[in-house]
Amino acid sequence: MPHVSMQSPLPSAATRAVLPRVQAIDIVRGLVMIVMALDHIREFWSPTAVRPEDVAHASILLFFSRWITHFCAPTFVFLSGTSIYLYAQKQPSQSRVSWFLLTRGLWLVVLELVVINFLLQWGSYQLLLLQVIWAIGWSMVLLAALLWLPRWVLAVLSFVIIVGHNALPDFQPITPDNAIWALLHHSPFLLPVGSLPPFLVAYSVGPWLGVMLAGYLIGPWFRLPLPQRKQRLWAAGAGLLLLFVALRATNWYGDPSPWSVQDRGLIYTVLSFINITKYPPSLLFLSLTLGVALLLLGSVETATSRLSQWLRTFGQVPFFYYLMHLLLISVGALIWSALAFGKPFNFSFATPKDWPAGYQPSLLRAYVVWLAVVLLLYLPCRWYQRYKQQHSHWWLSYL
Repeated sequence: MPHVSMQSPLPSAATRAVLPRVQAIDIVRGLVMIVMALDHIREFWSPTAVRPEDVAHASILLFFSRWITHFCAPTFVFLSGTSIYLYAQKQPSQSRVSWFLLTRGLWLVVLELVVINFLLQWGSYQLLLLQVIWAIGWSMVLLAALLWLPRWVLAVLSFVIIVGHNALPDFQPITPDNAIWALLHHSPFLLPVGSLPPFLVAYSVGPWLGVMLAGYLIGPWFRLPLPQRKQRLWAAGAGLLLLFVALRATNWYGDPSPWSVQDRGLIYTVLSFINITKYPPSLLFLSLTLGVALLLLGSVETATSRLSQWLRTFGQVPFFYYLMHLLLISVGALIWSALAFGKPFNFSFATPKDWPAGYQPSLLRAYVVWLAVVLLLYLPCRWYQRYKQQHSHWWLSYL
């Protein structure tokens, strides 16, 4: 586990007044937000009968179109933890930080259940899909209590969760007696809740709490001089990637799906090697994705290109971007499917046997729509970024 400061996270008033934003966090967060949109667009605009992770049948491009988006959720959750630490540096008391995490976490849970499910399902609520915003929300609620503990306790807890959770088995059937445990750690499952639509729990909270804690714990690194910060980030990133290679090569521990030599050839064997488990995020999944994220964080603090400034714009308004991109993707797919097939059709919540006659998957269509969505979102995100910089309304911290 990397060294972290055990001192109180709250600085003096003078220090709070001069803490700048960390460009590397905004750029890397902006990058994963853009990549994330590709996965959502593919599900709404070009779903395939073959699962993208199925290396025995998927094409290389289909596999990588899904695989590259694996870096998004862990990086975003990890940087949420780091941002919480940096937010705490600007607050006068730990109780204020705790209250903010409690209220914002519950707010995110409500938005996941009501607004995000509405956007994804066009208001039909066939089920209540619990994804990354749900996991972030509950992780914030739990962190609101945990941040009062000594930092060494948080470090041990994060380590045990990330390294040890793959030793926990799933259990069936899921009943009211074990539902809480399943919400903390389980592969995706359906949870009936009275007369409500069933919950489809895609993101169990426990492993993501470990990721958020890890991000929170390395927060002090971002107050170090840049050369020292880079050294630590690169060393940690390289260490995680070496751990991934060592454990994955042996198929000993860290992921429930072992890799194997593929009959389709060497390239598909490589795909099998890097095909790791996201639900819940395995140790190897987190080692690979966070290892790359740490290397990026150590590399882009001084970037000055136009691309880096674009990414920084998206990274400074991540939740605004998240809601806007879902709205644009969902409404756009509704209009496209109505024009193409005579009636609106939600591919994201349909099986292949229900697809309209004449539908054909097209990754070219998905990539063109992806480019269009990112370009269309830039100006609204830049406007909101500037609005947040010029105003200090309390509600801005919740969006």
